[in-house]
Amino acid sequence: MALSYESSGVSYDLLDAFKRACQQAARTTADQLTPHGYAEPANTRGESCYLMEAADHFLAHVEEGLGTKNLVADAVYAQSGKTFYREVAIDTVATIVNDLVTCGALPTSVAMHAAVGESEWFADTQRMQALVEGWAEGCRQAGAVWGGGETPTLKGIVRPEAIVLAGSAVGRIAPKSRRITGDVQEGDSIIFLASSGVQTNGLSLCRLIADQLPESYATPVGHGDPRTYGEALLAPSVIYVAFVRECQRRGLKLNYVSHVTGHGWRKLMRLEEPYVYEITAPRDPLAVFKFLQEAGPITEREMYATFNMGVGFAAYVAPADTAAVLAAATESGYDAWMAGQVKKQGNRKAVVVPALKLTFEGDTLQVR
Repeated sequence: MALSYESSGVSYDLLDAFKRACQQAARTTADQLTPHGYAEPANTRGESCYLMEAADHFLAHVEEGLGTKNLVADAVYAQSGKTFYREVAIDTVATIVNDLVTCGALPTSVAMHAAVGESEWFADTQRMQALVEGWAEGCRQAGAVWGGGETPTLKGIVRPEAIVLAGSAVGRIAPKSRRITGDVQEGDSIIFLASSGVQTNGLSLCRLIADQLPESYATPVGHGDPRTYGEALLAPSVIYVAFVRECQRRGLKLNYVSHVTGHGWRKLMRLEEPYVYEITAPRDPLAVFKFLQEAGPITEREMYATFNMGVGFAAYVAPADTAAVLAAATESGYDAWMAGQVKKQGNRKAVVVPALKLTFEGDTLQVR
């Protein structure tokens, strides 16, 4: 029987219902910004980043968590003696700052939240130092200061051998014209920026598959990839801040961007307005995704509904700017390509991949 993300204990329907309830209640607190000289701009709720508007700038705020990827690192550490907590720390910073830049804000400060079941977790100096070094490296890649954090011991909530990694970031948009507003138009180009692998979503399902494998995370990935399954899963996430920064430096307008994480390629239609996002140039999936699909087994539709499938970030730009934005991406060190086009079909919202015979209608993504 084919596996799904829900079979690993994750239900987006329940999570998204809670998120929508939070958004509705949160809107009722917007007037609390007024004494501070800020206001809540339209259409910030439901986006990856929360904005606060002043006369001459925006402030941006994001809080994000790693999820369960560090449990993969724990299992690989126990199995091989090799710690991947440097990579896990970069992952955590990445999932925070990649959300922040979706509004056009560049991260200024990043804070760590590292909750453990017992403070003894930090006694493993090799692992602890790898986490510290990786967090600092993630901040450097993001161009942000490591501003502080919190290390609570939550006995009875967190398992003694585990750590829960999360954090927050703040940033600023000035001048205000640099804000990415969602000004998408019919005919816009869709540019994809490659991921390093699974990055930070779908790990609960990846862990479920590892439990089914005789060699667990030591299983070779194959498909031309010399790594083990655990090593492939723990490749550090790509941080996309430099792409947005370079587009701003060159005066290139990004009509919208999407950080492709939970919900897989359905995240391509996160914008509230109804458009059809036609992907005409999907790449052959990375070896780790082929491995996952076979080992599950997982249907192709479920793969694209759950994982990033090699795409970590998407940018929507005017056709006249396509070549220049691609150049900004590649010259900033990213693997980027022209992947598709935005279309208008009445009030329809969908992601369509003709070559794969895949269609995700708008009702499959309910994050607002």
